Amino acid sequence: MRFEITGSVDPLLSVSLEKGEKVLAESNAMVAMDGDLSLKGKSRGGIMKSLARKFLNDETFFQQYVEAEKGAGSVLLAPNIPGDIRILEVGDRQYMVSDGAFLAASEGVDLEVKSQGLGKALLGDSGGFFVMSTSGQGQVAVSGFGSVRELEVREGQSLVVDNGHLVAWDRNLDYELSLNTSHSGLFGKLVNSQITGEGIVLKFRGQGKVIVCSRNKGGFLDWIFANSPTAKAVKNE
Repeated sequence: MRFEITGSVDPLLSVSLEKGEKVLAESNAMVAMDGDLSLKGKSRGGIMKSLARKFLNDETFFQQYVEAEKGAGSVLLAPNIPGDIRILEVGDRQYMVSDGAFLAASEGVDLEVKSQGLGKALLGDSGGFFVMSTSGQGQVAVSGFGSVRELEVREGQSLVVDNGHLVAWDRNLDYELSLNTSHSGLFGKLVNSQITGEGIVLKFRGQGKVIVCSRNKGGFLDWIFANSPTAKAVKNE
């Protein structure tokens, strides 16, 4: 099985399969595939975990398997939102993946649903009550809104990431939530958050990778709604 990113602007993920191989992909990711391949749906992580993700996180209940049942072939996959794609090697490193960032995984990779603390779930915007965690060995393709970049966290240092730009992170990293890092006290943090436009941030420590994207989906949607004809009409009343 071979993963390859094709195109420079809003790229596609091309996956080449030998007979008998299959690739797991997010629902609605398939763009085109050879006729010898078959497309099947499957609940993610079992019925109960799929239901939990659907109703608690509004995540996709089903994922797709593209399988080379009749013979070898290729499939083109694309994320649901415009942006870059990054292929992560899973094995020595395992990753946590933010909601909406997963695109595809090779057959040797397992995707598990893990719970996280209430504060992180409600404030972190990094996966709600449940986040996706990789295990096994192979490749995982993730996508981000806009361009994607890998950042390295080193021992003795910390990395602060706005939660709306987070794509995936090394599972070995520790992280905590903060409103911002420049003001002390909850009131000061809230006031500065409104002044600067920055919301919840995540502070990572340890040693590993953090994958971020250039665009904030939540901020972009807020901008669209704020500049819609309806919003402008209400503002001018």
